[in-house]
Amino acid sequence: EVQLVESGGGMVQPGGSLRLSCVVSGFSLTNMDVNWVRQVPGKGPEWVGSINSAGITYYGDSTKGRFTISKDNSKNTLYLEMNNLMPEDTGKYYCAKMEDGLSGSADYWGQGTQVTVSS
Repeated sequence: EVQLVESGGGMVQPGGSLRLSCVVSGFSLTNMDVNWVRQVPGKGPEWVGSINSAGITYYGDSTKGRFTISKDNSKNTLYLEMNNLMPEDTGKYYCAKMEDGLSGSADYWGQGTQVTVSS
């Protein structure tokens, strides 16, 4: 059974940092690509970034330079390191397994973890 479980969210002041984790099971990070996506109520989902099976990362314009995606294949875990957080980074963050590469669609999602950036 495929599962993705995010953790590490919380409340942080502007300029602060958080590290999110996504533990996966039922598939291997060595042959599957994963997206990080965030959702704000009333808005559509926003792509945060991606990491492919080879460990190559891609970022959205709003997160490039501040966020870093990494993974530990031996722990079946992905990470989203977020620095210099801004109020507009507030949202629920999800990791999503990509069905057929990063150009395809996600077929499994985690339950999400809430990030709130506020003073």
